[in-house]
Amino acid sequence: MNRRAWLMSAAMGLGMVAAGCSGKSVPSSVSVSQQKLQEMLAKRFPKQFPVAGLLQLDLKVPQLSMRPERNMLNAVIPAELSGKVLKERFSGLLDVDFALRYEPSDRTLRAHQIKVNQLSIDGLSPALSDMLGTYSTALAEQAMGQVVLYQLQDQDLALVDALAMEPGAITVTAQGLTVALVQKAPQGVKR
Repeated sequence: MNRRAWLMSAAMGLGMVAAGCSGKSVPSSVSVSQQKLQEMLAKRFPKQFPVAGLLQLDLKVPQLSMRPERNMLNAVIPAELSGKVLKERFSGLLDVDFALRYEPSDRTLRAHQIKVNQLSIDGLSPALSDMLGTYSTALAEQAMGQVVLYQLQDQDLALVDALAMEPGAITVTAQGLTVALVQKAPQGVKR
């Protein structure tokens, strides 16, 4: 065993002994409730998006739900469409599913792999509905792409950092999320 490997093993052992002596056990995961995710998401809205230079889509606070069977989340977002070419505002919904990824630079959980289930605006002409449908994926990407749903706190990760661990798989449950904590990969090795 080379010196570096021995020092790493010794440091890990001391860290585990320290954790045991302090009465703290090494956590295997961090849980985040659906309510906490909803609160964080609400801070990111409302948002406004231009559509084809003629219209504006205003997105209100989404209603979040868990989709554990697909390991994804769902957001139903109230929407209002207005613009120079319309005589009135039209209301509807943008319904999207998305997964989460961990961003180590700021310790956040972010939306990605966004899939539009439906963008429906009541009362629009078929031509305008079709045009809006053409833009729905791009609008959903703009609205939800990289949205921060949670930032892991120092208290969540203090012991984990000391033991050279990091967030791993993110699992969607009926109650929220479970973020597994795994051993950090050696420098230069990608997971």
